[in-house]
Amino acid sequence: MRVVTAAQIAELDRRATEEYGIPISRLMDAAGRRVAQAAEEILGVQGGRRILVLAGKGNNGGDGLVAARYLRAGGFDVRALLAVSQGDLQGEPARALAAAANAGVTIHSVPTPPSGEELAHEDLIIDALFGTGFHGPIRGVAAALIDSANRSAKPILAVDIPSGLDADTGRWEGSCIRAAATVTMGLPKIGLLVHPGVEMAGTIYVADIGYPAPLRDDPSIPTHMVTAEMIRALLPVRRPDTHKGTYGRVLIIAGSVGFTGAATLATLGALRAGSGLVVVGVPQSVYAIVASKVTEGMPTPLPDANGALASDAVGKIEELAAGADAIAVGPGLSGASGVLTVVEALLAGSRPLVIDADGLNVLAGRRGALERTHAMAVLTPHPGELSRLTGISAAEVQRDRLQAARSAAARFKSIVTLKGARTVVATPEGEAFIVPTGNAGMATGGMGDVLTGVTASFIGQGLQPTQAAYAGAYIHGLAADLIAHARGMVGILASEVADHLPPAIQRVQVGRHVDGVRELRD
Repeated sequence: MRVVTAAQIAELDRRATEEYGIPISRLMDAAGRRVAQAAEEILGVQGGRRILVLAGKGNNGGDGLVAARYLRAGGFDVRALLAVSQGDLQGEPARALAAAANAGVTIHSVPTPPSGEELAHEDLIIDALFGTGFHGPIRGVAAALIDSANRSAKPILAVDIPSGLDADTGRWEGSCIRAAATVTMGLPKIGLLVHPGVEMAGTIYVADIGYPAPLRDDPSIPTHMVTAEMIRALLPVRRPDTHKGTYGRVLIIAGSVGFTGAATLATLGALRAGSGLVVVGVPQSVYAIVASKVTEGMPTPLPDANGALASDAVGKIEELAAGADAIAVGPGLSGASGVLTVVEALLAGSRPLVIDADGLNVLAGRRGALERTHAMAVLTPHPGELSRLTGISAAEVQRDRLQAARSAAARFKSIVTLKGARTVVATPEGEAFIVPTGNAGMATGGMGDVLTGVTASFIGQGLQPTQAAYAGAYIHGLAADLIAHARGMVGILASEVADHLPPAIQRVQVGRHVDGVRELRD
């Protein structure tokens, strides 16, 4: 599913009208119907008949007033509070106001905003104050309405985007609606899907308002939200006449003294994601430890120096790499000089490569090696690792994760999986994929090692590296979500996430998983 900025959705509106002859009045009517549809669904679950619409003077306010008309026709007790005088509404919003009044909606302009206690008599508040075109802080009556609505403790349904939220960044200045649900028109907005905006949006409904399919799937829109439907189309189907060689041979280079768990977890991730054969190369000094933990994988000792890979391990690794469909390198390798030699040798090869953790850290001072790579590489940094690679601060990375991932992917000619809350996968061509699965229980050691194995496994099973990157992140996050749903987020272990990969894959394959974003259609 494509995801848009404020400018992109405005362009879709323009094209819908100018190229396809769909008038703004029809788009507004469809938007209002979808909001009413969501409101009825919410009240059908929680009960209640009293609805308050907070409306501004723009098209967002018009959408809310259309919803008020439909809800009044459905028998609900509906009133609307305007943040402006009635005479400030022009064009379609003015016509929507008149139609709502004629339908029996009680209309008030707000000289003095009501208190949160007054709004507590409502069963549902619909926020139609500001839409995607708004930027900056909200002031005056509108800000007071937002603050009162938030204090009311009543569920708020936002129209298109919570008022005050920046549609492009997910940030806000001053007052911002904290919605229980948001009905967003046509396509999701980036600000609804990334932090901190996702915390204000609640359940997201994507409303079909009549955009033709060529607009909804315009290839010039480069950002996507990963969905279960997308992953279902990618996951290999297991035929009864296959064997272990059918599902790929993965080589993992990992581990050092004190970090044997990283090698074990990466191997477990690859196996649980469906790899047929996994070879794990580890320094000779930790071989016995890893061999005792990895029973289904094939541990192989490599030359080491002081408990970490030695430079002369390259020859043996290149032999192993010749028989691999995908290679993962980095988890727990340490910053030893031999590690850099190994990583640079793999970058000079032709096998698809997943680079994580110390595989990235040793390249921090040698970024040219990535820029000159012959292999198709998937880099899987967390914000600190991306900071070391790019030279920008981790805070800057977090401030605009989409742009940070895109910039790094273009610079290093690699796919970048920027891990964290709402993992982002970016390609050198500028496409980006927002992964909606995962939870705060994953903030513990070893999670990234499992993801490295999963990503390499999917490449080995035949997915393209970009597909493997976002499918791996989605399934990895879903596995953790299954655990959190069963028993909460505290105490989730990376090994448990690996063990829950098969159920996560099954849920997607059989269509039992529903994403947090829901679609509203006729």
